[in-house]
Amino acid sequence: MLSLAKQLIKQLFKKPETNPFPSKRVPKSVIKFMKKVKKGEAKINEPVKTPPRFRGRLIYYEDKCIRCKQCIRVCPANALEFDEKNNVIKHYVSRCTFCGQCVDICPVKALEQSNEFLLADYNKNAGFLEPKEKEVEKG
Repeated sequence: MLSLAKQLIKQLFKKPETNPFPSKRVPKSVIKFMKKVKKGEAKINEPVKTPPRFRGRLIYYEDKCIRCKQCIRVCPANALEFDEKNNVIKHYVSRCTFCGQCVDICPVKALEQSNEFLLADYNKNAGFLEPKEKEVEKG
């Protein structure tokens, strides 16, 4: 019991371990705060860095994809679906468990996991993260 009280007193005088994100002070309205950020009137306090091999939102390289549908077969959450009309794979972020099985099984590496973890969105059917153009090798 004494060690518990000792630990409690130590904790009272320590700084908080949490990261003040998105701003140092809690905004009254996050939506208004984000609008100010877009205008350049406010600045976002950067979140903590993600660890190596972090499994975040999926990136889909449509041009690499051979439509083998292996990723759809192994997805335990049914977060991937083939869109026959557009001949592409659709990703439902709200269902995804970010297990990475789809990335591991893809024979042509058309799927990749990003460091993106800020997934809150008004769009329930938000999908893949747009791929960033990779540097073209000079040769």
